[in-house]
Amino acid sequence: MIEQSEQQRMMVSEIRKLAESFDAAYWRDLDRKQEFPWAFYRALSEGGWFGITIPEEYGGHGLGMVDAALVARELARSPGGFNGVMSVHTNMFGLEPIMKYGTHEQKLRFLKPIAEGQHMMAVAITEPDAGFDTTKIRTRAVRDGKGYRITGRKTWLSRLRESKTVLIVARTTPLDEAEKKTKGISLFVANADDPAISATRIPALGRHTVPSYDVGIDGLWVPEENLIGTEGEGFYHLLNVLNPERISVAAEAVGLGQLALDRACRYARERVIFDRPIGANQAISFPLAEGCTRLEAAWLMVLHAATLYDAGQPCGTQSNMAKYLAAEAAYEVSHRAIQTFGGHGYAVDNDVERLWRESRLALIAPISQEMIMNYVAEHVLDLPRSH
Repeated sequence: MIEQSEQQRMMVSEIRKLAESFDAAYWRDLDRKQEFPWAFYRALSEGGWFGITIPEEYGGHGLGMVDAALVARELARSPGGFNGVMSVHTNMFGLEPIMKYGTHEQKLRFLKPIAEGQHMMAVAITEPDAGFDTTKIRTRAVRDGKGYRITGRKTWLSRLRESKTVLIVARTTPLDEAEKKTKGISLFVANADDPAISATRIPALGRHTVPSYDVGIDGLWVPEENLIGTEGEGFYHLLNVLNPERISVAAEAVGLGQLALDRACRYARERVIFDRPIGANQAISFPLAEGCTRLEAAWLMVLHAATLYDAGQPCGTQSNMAKYLAAEAAYEVSHRAIQTFGGHGYAVDNDVERLWRESRLALIAPISQEMIMNYVAEHVLDLPRSH
């Protein structure tokens, strides 16, 4: 186990205290109403918890990925689960393409307000027909005076209507004209409330307080100073997002799994059937013990990947494995939590059904378990590429 520093222990303790002040009833109510948790957002902002990995000169704390993972796990372990941590994800951890490729002026303009909690930034990558193959996106950005005119469609765009700005991934060179399929993609920041952007909320299985949208972009004009990095090199800029995103989502999945496990164990200790607690039955206790073991193993991989990332070492394999293990563990434990509660687990007021619904997301986003297996097969086992 990687030993936490005194600063990290204090950080975890303080974030736990704040997050737990928003109890299960608060999240249950918002989940039912499908409303964004603005009170939770403001509390974290006022507490100075945003901008964990954003450099200090741009309003953040300038901490590393291990610190980010500790905070992400703790937020997901609080009563909010994924509803809580994913409502503040961008504000907590910033945006890697802007941090790595943005100019000083762009970082001041776009990162500082996020770190200070003034507003959120959404990210528009996924398209209906492209899926995980970002090279096949069709959204186009065409030169227009001292800027670009963007037209296209995006989907599963989280928090768009709750955000002030949006990072848009678009093709500045059509795929059939690019020298290679990974070329000709560029990144732009636009105002999320621009009339050229339309959005329809997607009804979803879970994470009801953090909405996702189908989005249409019709002739959106963006000034050239809002181009992030080098025109045509956006695909490579995005590669820097992959590992920290997978590490943070893995940490969140571990936290969610631990929340479900805590609820199940408490119920197993308190629920008495046939004159003894149900936790005395191995049919109940063994699956929970196995879930605890899986979560601990996943967390160790999260810390391993995060440590490598902070050291500037390659961590693609570890980041993917961490996300795979954490997603599997979270889903299995939340499923077992419902089984532990029996019929009561199906009831909304006991919360475990919500945790199960939220855990399902980690199996498919930000990358599916199957795509991770493709990565491991090709890059670790040196097997032929399957896609």
